[in-house]
Amino acid sequence: MKIIGICGSPREKSNTEFFVQLTLDELKKKGFDTEFITLRNKKVQECSGCYYCANNNECKIKDDFDDIFREMLQADGIILGSPVYHSSITPKLKALLDRAGFLGRWVANDMKEKKQAYDWKGTAFSGKVVSPITVARRAGQNFTFAQLLLWATVNDCIVVGSNYWNVGVAGKGGNVDAHEDTEGIGIMKHLAENMAHVIKQLNK
Repeated sequence: MKIIGICGSPREKSNTEFFVQLTLDELKKKGFDTEFITLRNKKVQECSGCYYCANNNECKIKDDFDDIFREMLQADGIILGSPVYHSSITPKLKALLDRAGFLGRWVANDMKEKKQAYDWKGTAFSGKVVSPITVARRAGQNFTFAQLLLWATVNDCIVVGSNYWNVGVAGKGGNVDAHEDTEGIGIMKHLAENMAHVIKQLNK
């Protein structure tokens, strides 16, 4: 069983990276194969809305997206981590999720004529366990958290939470100080417990 953590922060050794990696470390202790994927050094262009994927089962844009998409398909669980940028996820994570969601839908479904109704057969991510993690200095987590929840639910995923929203409070004055958020650390550790439990139950 494999769980990947995708970090949308452009900063090296960021607060978001700390929380995503901490959760992965806890899951590794529970016997999971884990992988941390940072978008910081990846090239992921935004979706062009060309619908090439609807007929070809692949994205027309050739960059680092294909490798990350493949990892997402192979994973049992996906952690999506982002810092809060003006109450939103980062542009590169948004680009990745737009393309992954679009391609993932057409991999599992056929395009219909305008007057035909869709009877969706799920998506490439159906049944995968997904959990968001967002980090902000003070506020904005809820909108950002909701963006990631909306992506997971429209893609037929199983969402796992913790004993509070999976949010970290860190970065005042640009500091990398997530390790001081003891409440956030506890939330992520409990998230790992819940994620481990759900994935193990699904794989019985």
